[in-house]
Parts: sequence; C-alpha cells; structure tokens
Amino acid sequence: MKTNTTSVLARRVGGVASLLVLLASLALLAGCDNEQARFPDRDNFTATVNDYLAQRGHVCLAKYAWPITVPAGSHEPDAQQMPVLEKLGLVTGKDVAITVPAREYALTDAGRKYYLQVPVVIRTTAQTVTHPADFCAATLSLDRLIGWDPPQTRDGRTATSLLFTYRIAPDPWATAPEVQQVFPLLARAIQREGTMQVRLGVHLTRRGWVADELDAH
Repeated sequence: MKTNTTSVLARRVGGVASLLVLLASLALLAGCDNEQARFPDRDNFTATVNDYLAQRGHVCLAKYAWPITVPAGSHEPDAQQMPVLEKLGLVTGKDVAITVPAREYALTDAGRKYYLQVPVVIRTTAQTVTHPADFCAATLSLDRLIGWDPPQTRDGRTATSLLFTYRIAPDPWATAPEVQQVFPLLARAIQREGTMQVRLGVHLTRRGWVADELDAH
C-alpha cells in the first residue's frame, strides 16, 4: 500500500513538474516574441502604424461640440459649412436669438453616425489639447511606410518618428463637390491619397513600439 501511495505521489509530482516546465517554456517564448517586437524594423513599424490608424485613423472636421451656433452675418467657416451639412441631412438648424440673431445647428440621427467618440489630440508648440469626440468624414489606412529616423534614447525613453503615406475611404456624403468646397482640408486629404506624407511619433514599450498619441506614458 505504501508503495502504491508513493508511486501515485511521484506521478503527481512529476505531472506538476512537467506543467511547470511547459509554462516556463511558454513564458520564454512570449518573452522572445516581445523582444522581437522591440526591434526597430519595417515589420514592427508597419504594425505600429496599422495599429494607430485602426484606432485613430479618422479624418475629422474639427466640430468637437454640438450644437453649433452661427451668428447672423458671420464670416467664420461654420457659416458656409453648416448650411451644406444641413442640405445633406446631417444637421438641422433653427433660428435663435441670444445677444444677436443666430442659427443653431444640431446633429440629426444620420449625422450622429459620424460623430465619433474617439479622442482627437491637437498639438501646438505651446500646448496639447485632447477633444473627446469629433465629426468625421473619412478613414485612413496605410499605403506605404517610407522610413523612420534612427531611434534616440533620452531620460530612459527610446523614441523615433515614422514617415508614411495613406489610403483614404471617404464617407459617401464627403465626396460631394459642395462638401469639398467648404472643407478644403478634407478635399486636400482626398486628393493627395498615396502622395501626402504623414509623420508619426512612436516610442518603445515593453510590448513593442507604440504611437505617442496612444500611450502618453
């Protein structure tokens, strides 16, 4: 009886030992995969751009907060843009009077489909501002990774910037001539598909290269 108990115990211990060896091997392989992802090469940087564009590759119109009020007689871009969006059924307008006569525009059900709750980061030399949502008109995907700067390490952070061109898929309404007339930056983005070069800042993390905008740490 004692021999049988010892034999069973040995088999159990042996099984646990085998499991531990297997887990250690998998961890080692995972570590190798992570190390591979940390190399500054074309495959890894291509994956980084694709990941970034999958999350933030939207061409938006800087319409962050709704409703939008346009004073009568205004010469601001909204005064030309909102009537076009209203004609397309994406917004609806009504006359209001605050301090001066104005027209207030709100998104329709059709327009809300294009108001994406995706952070939009605006960087200037003075500050960085993040808007929680924006009204968007097209989606970008990677055309070609052109190249990258040599990675530099400063204060424990390794970073570089990537240069790429894009493909663009406009939403159907965004191709209307009147839309492109009042949104010239959108028209330019569509016209320069495959030729306009975009620079993306990235940095190295334990899991590989990540766009700065997706990981502020």
